[in-house]
Amino acid sequence: MRVLVRRCWGPPLAHGARRGRPSPQWRALARLGWEDCRDSRVREKPPWRVLFFGTDQFAREALRALHAASGILNVHPSCLPRWRGPAPVIHTVLHGDTVTGVTIMQIRPKRFDVGPILKQETVPVPPKSTAKELEAVLSRLGANMLISVLKNLPESLSNGRQQPMEGATYAPKISAGTSCIKWEEQTSEQIFRLYRAIGNIIPLQTLWMANTIKLLDLVEVNSSVLADPKLTGQALIPGSVIYHKQSQILLVYCKDGWIGVRSVMLKKSLTATDFYNGYLHPWYQKNSQAQPSQCRFQTLRLPTKKKQKKTVAMQQCIE
Repeated sequence: MRVLVRRCWGPPLAHGARRGRPSPQWRALARLGWEDCRDSRVREKPPWRVLFFGTDQFAREALRALHAASGILNVHPSCLPRWRGPAPVIHTVLHGDTVTGVTIMQIRPKRFDVGPILKQETVPVPPKSTAKELEAVLSRLGANMLISVLKNLPESLSNGRQQPMEGATYAPKISAGTSCIKWEEQTSEQIFRLYRAIGNIIPLQTLWMANTIKLLDLVEVNSSVLADPKLTGQALIPGSVIYHKQSQILLVYCKDGWIGVRSVMLKKSLTATDFYNGYLHPWYQKNSQAQPSQCRFQTLRLPTKKKQKKTVAMQQCIE
């Protein structure tokens, strides 16, 4: 999110001139505590104009003109310089950060998320929170911080500090390839972080018998399920999938243990029980001597797009 802040100081009103009825903008600002800002030096309009916009469709010349005329602030949902880039909240959850925050900063031409910091606050990341839940927390914090900065903008601008050189990390956009689980490489904790980070945007994906399957509802597996002899008495490899009748979930083996899956998407949405009855059980009936490792989930390899140059260029812009 970008914030354009423009000063609107005007000449004093002529002696005896009537101010007229306050505009809707003024009435909105008054509710935020701006009553004392409207004096004889200010026009009838509020002292700052604030415009929120995204830059994807913004012409370069227009953005340059706005910056030169007014200055631009950015409300960034991370503690810069950590997680510069377009997806900071997702990467906060994906990498298991325990602390995050919001940074109010000034924009620098042609470079992203590197400008002076006007205000920064940290908050703990709630355990097992999703990116969507964390985004809501940071949105409320960012809104309050922005109001605070705008109320004291001259002072905030004068007290701005440069970002530290150390600790900078990049948060690139998430692609469909990110959602493909690597059963041999990822631990159960890493898979659950991935699910909490992007599961509401892109369902996690895997491959089963040459069919792409989306994993819709992941759950942790409790100790009583893990004690089942059916799990402990077999030689398993990552991706092995077993239906646990008592808990009605699919158990999938990964690098260091098990994850649970309550529902999947294969042509249509299926519960774990539906998937077992319609696919797993018929397969085992045809292959009665087969081991679970022969009926396993495999890593889905999506075709790679040629975006390396674009990614490198973006990283250079924020460094």
